[in-house]
Amino acid sequence: MARFDGYAVLITGAGQGIGEATARRFVSEGARVLLTDLDKARAKKAAAAVNESVGAPADADAPDASSPGSTGRGVAEALACDVADRTAVEAAVAHAVRRFGRLDVLVNNAYSCHPDAPLFEDESDDDWHQDLDITLNGAYRCARAAMPHLAAADGRGAIVNIGSVNGLYDFGNHAYSAAKAGLGSLTRTLAGHGGPRGVRVNLIAPGTIRTNAWDGREAVIERVSELYPLGRVGEPEDIASAVAFLASRDAAWITGVTLPVDGGVLVSSPVVRGTFGNE
Repeated sequence: MARFDGYAVLITGAGQGIGEATARRFVSEGARVLLTDLDKARAKKAAAAVNESVGAPADADAPDASSPGSTGRGVAEALACDVADRTAVEAAVAHAVRRFGRLDVLVNNAYSCHPDAPLFEDESDDDWHQDLDITLNGAYRCARAAMPHLAAADGRGAIVNIGSVNGLYDFGNHAYSAAKAGLGSLTRTLAGHGGPRGVRVNLIAPGTIRTNAWDGREAVIERVSELYPLGRVGEPEDIASAVAFLASRDAAWITGVTLPVDGGVLVSSPVVRGTFGNE
């Protein structure tokens, strides 16, 4: 029996990168997964790629995908969802419950990140509000809609928020970093609320991950890799593995934590070590 047989999972921002890799991991372990993304075509493409990669049914109407409580081979489905829209979020959660008969795991992965203005006083209100609304408020909307179903999931209910090392340390991106720091606080307060209801809530703080956001900047990725004690940047699958752990019964006594998955970047500075390490 696979670790997530019978589980139903909803992932936001799942059209590529960490979200798609996380969906693939869950489906490979037996879960039925709803991939949501602002871009419907991207979500459908990612779901098809996930199903193909793990040998799941390509037809979303296959019995294993739609029978409530069914176990066996996992499958991915796709749905457009704008996490900035409460109605769309509630519709996505309702769709997952209708299709799968339950909801056990929510992965809040959707985010927005605008580059900083050269001077802080030139920061745009619109960029600031959008980064917070998608990254922090979006997770809040999803957790609010999902919580009653997660609480009814027979002790399997879990929320895994995708934060960032930016929420823990200065790596730039004022609005994005503030939103990720806020998401860490929301994780802790939701863990306190959800625990008595059988829902665990945790956060993963990734370091630099090789995703589509870095397309065309391979030389930068190589330079950044030198800052990591483990000698490389992360891959989406590194984060997917951590998400699967925190969502599973293997982490049954873990809630309210922030887990850095960062190649050691938060605990070691190669620049400082190179300057003072031989003294």
